[in-house]
Amino acid sequence: MNRLIGVVHLPALPGAPAYAGGFEDSLRAAAEDARRLRDSGFDAVIVENFGDAPFFADNVPAVTVASMTRAVATIRNAVDLPVGVNVLRNDAHSALAVAAATGAAFIRVNVLTGAMTTDQGVITGRAAEVMRARHALGVETEVYADVLVKHAVPPPGLTIESATADTVKRGMADAVIVSGEATGDRPDLDLVRRAATAAGGVPVLIGSGATEDNVAELLEVAAGVIVGTSIKQDQVTTNPVDPARAAAFVKAAG
Repeated sequence: MNRLIGVVHLPALPGAPAYAGGFEDSLRAAAEDARRLRDSGFDAVIVENFGDAPFFADNVPAVTVASMTRAVATIRNAVDLPVGVNVLRNDAHSALAVAAATGAAFIRVNVLTGAMTTDQGVITGRAAEVMRARHALGVETEVYADVLVKHAVPPPGLTIESATADTVKRGMADAVIVSGEATGDRPDLDLVRRAATAAGGVPVLIGSGATEDNVAELLEVAAGVIVGTSIKQDQVTTNPVDPARAAAFVKAAG
């Protein structure tokens, strides 16, 4: 399990409303972010199409898949680290396709089982299709799945224990991710502990809110953290990775 995973937030890709050209520059910037994470001591990186808002609930356009494949391949050529893929909002099939084409090590899936109400509407997990697709592709790509994912509301009565148990036992996730309510928000550590108990030995990662000040505490209850905002210049999610902040984060993590 990768203990410290840094996020490469891609700007708007071709086809997205905010895309303003300069795709080659975006690729160079993404590779530089990955190198800064490597040089700071991170164990892995994950690439996501953060700039593509508003997001599709499920299937993204072909141009997004092509652009993500190019970006992940560029980063894999730039750093000798495990690379993950997150195709927002919840296109696990495309993430698997990108991973199969590039040799990426893992994907992040916001909703693998159950359903969550989001700004894209109700997103329903399709673990059966995802896991069969992984088998058909013949890849060993690991699936890291969020439970009670951020920027979303769960159905009434759904507990962290039930969501985690279903994600692991019935969804076959290789790791579980617990986040705060929004990007950059720290999760309730009690929820993380409860998820870890329900996961039955499957690693639980923290998916948002990790900072230099709290990462040591977070790692006392989680197997690893996925971090983006707090290691960016001026702690702005869409800014480049700040080498000093990234190095200080790794040092604080021990």
